[in-house]
Amino acid sequence: MNPHLDQLQPYPFEKLKQLVAGVKPDASYAPISLGIGEPKHPTPDFIKAALADNLGGLAVYPTTAGSDALRAAIAHWLERRYALPPLDPATQVLPVNGSREALFALAQTVVDPAANAYVVCPNPLYQIYEGAAYLAGAQPWFVNPDANRNFAPDYSAIPAEVWPRVQLLYVCSPGNPTGAVLSLEDWRELFTLSDRYGFVIAADECYSEIYFQAEPPLGALEAAHRLGRVGYPRLIAFSSLSKRSNVPGMRSGFVAGDAAIMKKFLLYRTYQGGAMSPSVQQASIAAWGDEQHVVDNRVKYLAKFSQVTPMLQEVMEVDLPDAGFYLWAKVDKQVQITDTDFARRLYAEYNVTVLPGSYLGRASPDGSANPGSNRIRMALVAEVDECLEAARRIVAFCKALAR
Repeated sequence: MNPHLDQLQPYPFEKLKQLVAGVKPDASYAPISLGIGEPKHPTPDFIKAALADNLGGLAVYPTTAGSDALRAAIAHWLERRYALPPLDPATQVLPVNGSREALFALAQTVVDPAANAYVVCPNPLYQIYEGAAYLAGAQPWFVNPDANRNFAPDYSAIPAEVWPRVQLLYVCSPGNPTGAVLSLEDWRELFTLSDRYGFVIAADECYSEIYFQAEPPLGALEAAHRLGRVGYPRLIAFSSLSKRSNVPGMRSGFVAGDAAIMKKFLLYRTYQGGAMSPSVQQASIAAWGDEQHVVDNRVKYLAKFSQVTPMLQEVMEVDLPDAGFYLWAKVDKQVQITDTDFARRLYAEYNVTVLPGSYLGRASPDGSANPGSNRIRMALVAEVDECLEAARRIVAFCKALAR
């Protein structure tokens, strides 16, 4: 067996399942889950129709590179969204079966397992980054958040001796779970380091279309273009329709960026077998070509966050994120309690599921504590009434704890 498999931690939701095993929640409350970041808004009818109208594609083997039409649709969306110069759909864009599998596969493509390499990961993190590092034969290096910048990663804290061994750096902006968005100066710093040490940057942007300010979050390719980085050297951006268009089951996303890396990535994926169904490709073309349903989706999230956040601020330390659909809350404002005890008791007493923050973080190489400790992640993915009911229960629970 591959010995690197022994380095993998159980997935956060498996830990959560074990945490509440044997717990019987109060049956007088209907169950509400804020645990998993699975969009619950309805899938737009026009996307479902596009999928159903193209089921004939099931009779065709898809190519790994996808259709010319899909790559062009993705390129045009990127150009519109980020004010980019024209991309080459043939060399700079590749459809993938959701960003998750592509984020994992990129590490297998760019990491030299014989080089004693590091893969830099945000901390807390989406656990795929960590697993991708281990299974590529590298070691993850976790970079802690800066609370003064809405929990954006503090890259200045990475020791100078680490950077020469870095081969891949994962960025999640807007972040999971913190919602932090990197600034142009943050990107300038990362690009400077990438130029100096030669590592690849993987920019996970699956939450980019859920935001609460007038200006949309800055994207990686957009930052590179603004800073004059022609051809996006050593930069690959990832996005997905799952959150943007409420189609998590369709497993449709893309990677885009440096054509030289994309060529190697396509070669890897040809052997991996990561081709997208032609039926899904047609539905994806429809989704990438429409923005009104995305605007409508944001309106729903804004309504939830603008009502739920002030309610919870009464009993816990929590702020509106820069973007995304998570609240990242500190739970020991009124009473000393761990994040795991908070999650277990909230489930038992009020039938609300949240994810302990420590399941998403790691103790850092410098010996500092897990930055997820005493925090919880709440995914406001259900409709507004359900999220408000969950917030009312959490407020009642916290007030009962403080008595």
